[in-house]
Amino acid sequence: RSSTLMGLFASEISKEIKTGIGPWISETSYSTPLYTVGPGQARVPVKLDAGAWAAPLQAVLSRGVPIPANARPAAGTDGHLTIYQPSTDTLWEFWRAAKRADGWHASWGGAMEHVSTSPGYYSSASWPGLSASQGWNWGSTATSLPMIGGTIMLDDLRRGSIDHALALDVPNVCKRSFAFPAQRTDGTSTDTNCLPEGAHLRIDPSVDLAKLSMPPITRMLAVAAQRYGIDVRDVTHHAVAFYAEDPTQYGSNPYAGAAGF
Repeated sequence: RSSTLMGLFASEISKEIKTGIGPWISETSYSTPLYTVGPGQARVPVKLDAGAWAAPLQAVLSRGVPIPANARPAAGTDGHLTIYQPSTDTLWEFWRAAKRADGWHASWGGAMEHVSTSPGYYSSASWPGLSASQGWNWGSTATSLPMIGGTIMLDDLRRGSIDHALALDVPNVCKRSFAFPAQRTDGTSTDTNCLPEGAHLRIDPSVDLAKLSMPPITRMLAVAAQRYGIDVRDVTHHAVAFYAEDPTQYGSNPYAGAAGF
């Protein structure tokens, strides 16, 4: 049903362009910063503001997360925050993270060991000691795909090449189904032609992108979409959006101004 689904997708894009709401690249809000920390970074506990069902993840976060003292979550109500420690090959991420008087809090999140060899989604294998049914609902997106996965990084833009698949969020997705690599869905659509979360999109390899006139950033996105594809990762309830690294930690906005991307 690719032709039908992509026809509807194109109609959604046209509608968003006409109304001025999208498509979009979220960067200075509603994306995520990535804090890469060294082996000596002090660990602090993170309190989940959730019910008893969150106990397995809370037990992991209570052992401490190497969050830098100056770390700040992304602007916007989602408040994403991602921490990666190469020395332990471990990643932590949070949804609605906030630093309060009594320390760090979050509404939800995830923790993943052996990131470099992981399949790229949360599961019972993400952390030692989980039962077969635990870990599958971890992560700050609604698919159990890490927020940083598929995010356009500043290093990608400086290099002029995005050498990985792209993450895409869309207004709504299927309620009753999802596609690999997604592990769950928060969609509400019952339309027979809805897109499932996890759907893998791609620009047809027969399209000669070199013959098409487009701005440099658009070309980078198009080449990545043709070579590696686009994974539907979450819903926005608003407009279609890609994601670029939140630059808050760097103290300036590299996306704005005459010298910006």
